[in-house]
Amino acid sequence: MNIFTAIGQFFTNWGAKLASTFLEDDRYMMLVEGLRNTAIITLGALCIGIVIGALVAIIKYCGEGSRAMKPLCALCDIYTTVIRGIPVVVVLLIFYFVIMKSASGVSGGITVGIVTFGINSGAYMAELIRGGINSVDRGQMEAGRSLGMSKLQAMRKIIFPQALRYILPAIGNELIALLKETAVAGYVAVVDLTRAGNLVRNNTYDAVNPLLIVAATYLILVVALTKLLWVFERRLSNRDHRK
Repeated sequence: MNIFTAIGQFFTNWGAKLASTFLEDDRYMMLVEGLRNTAIITLGALCIGIVIGALVAIIKYCGEGSRAMKPLCALCDIYTTVIRGIPVVVVLLIFYFVIMKSASGVSGGITVGIVTFGINSGAYMAELIRGGINSVDRGQMEAGRSLGMSKLQAMRKIIFPQALRYILPAIGNELIALLKETAVAGYVAVVDLTRAGNLVRNNTYDAVNPLLIVAATYLILVVALTKLLWVFERRLSNRDHRK
């Protein structure tokens, strides 16, 4: 048997094993369901993270030098410090087994995942948004104030629109990080992509193919998002140059 025959035999056997692993009993549907749940959690958490991050960033920016907003700024600092200092899987377990069950008695894994990853993302998003806001010249705020605007009005009409070109690419990177973080959602009985791969592995005793398919799926998603982010950044940069 020459090397080409051996390689051909290997791929034939591997293809047969792959087919038996995923096609029998429609096990591939587990991965489809897992991918759907992963997308739901990722996009839901991203929306929550953007809202929380924007609120925290605006409070900390507008609260600089303001005694009235000092307690709010301190609360935001505590939030970002605590959330960024605790591993996301620990926060996930706390929300699932303590907070959500204590509040309602019943906690859906997907709901807990969206809320937990959203709150976790918000702490990082706040720093990203605050960095984008700080990239805008301070004179812009002073110009708005000189026109009779309040800090919030100047932030909404002048600062934030200019900061978007710095913030949006960072949000894209956070989306990629968030997608990979959701791989621990299986700790709270969510059939996400990683959990689906483990279920297929447990049902078929095939330890290789399910993990390879899951890894390849994550890689394809990340590469696609990275490419889209690159295209978006180029268009944003070209638009700024035309101005």
